[in-house]
Amino acid sequence: MTLENSLDKDLRFICQLEDPGEGQGAGAHMISTARVPADKPVRIAFSLDNASDDAPPEDAIPLVFPELEQHLQPLPPCHDSLESMEVFKQHCQIAEEYHEVKKEIALLEERKKELLAKLDQAEKEKLDAAQLAREFEALTEENRTLKLAQSQCVEQLEKLRIQYQKRQGSS
Repeated sequence: MTLENSLDKDLRFICQLEDPGEGQGAGAHMISTARVPADKPVRIAFSLDNASDDAPPEDAIPLVFPELEQHLQPLPPCHDSLESMEVFKQHCQIAEEYHEVKKEIALLEERKKELLAKLDQAEKEKLDAAQLAREFEALTEENRTLKLAQSQCVEQLEKLRIQYQKRQGSS
């Protein structure tokens, strides 16, 4: 069975909001059945006011959760249908859970950034510490070499004094 045949066979109703002035009261629905040929386009519209809905604005549905994208917003329920009300409640719960999960993800991403910054800082400090350790080793070695050179110079100076004094004493 093709989609067109299925539509022709299954699509037999149009839900319209009845005008409150026609006797059944505000919010009453009139259900009518009509056989729709498969080759004709079908347009189903639902409006809570008596205004023309030829081109409803995209933000006509009030945002139950303003933080959520428009396509994720729970649609208003049909108050005459318990099933519609239950679906609406479930959708609201799911939207709330989705919102909470998004908040938690945002917090975790912020924490991740903080931890990465701390890790970068720790790695930089580790590299700085390693560089300082290398510099310390080099300076320690240079100090040892200079002390050795100083002691050799002191010894040489002492020898030169002794030789000078010997020359002074022999003259």
